[in-house]
Amino acid sequence: MTRSLKKNPFVANHLLRKIEKLNIKSEKEIIITWSRASTIIPTMIGHTIATHNGREHLPIYITDRMIGHKLGEFSPTINFGGHAKNDNRSRR
Repeated sequence: MTRSLKKNPFVANHLLRKIEKLNIKSEKEIIITWSRASTIIPTMIGHTIATHNGREHLPIYITDRMIGHKLGEFSPTINFGGHAKNDNRSRR
């Protein structure tokens, strides 16, 4: 279910404050966050946000084509290692 249009898109308060502070100073630095549910908004364009994937923080450079998506979509939590070589079930 999508978020109500009456409300604004969800962005964690600490994340929004840090981005606005960097935009005022015209500086670029990596912002670390655990908020994977935050929506990417236009003020984030050009910043690098390190999103937690459960084990480490993966840096994500925000571009204009990412607006409207969630931060968690760009930091995969599971890395596929491939199928086992001698697994006969996967050959069927």
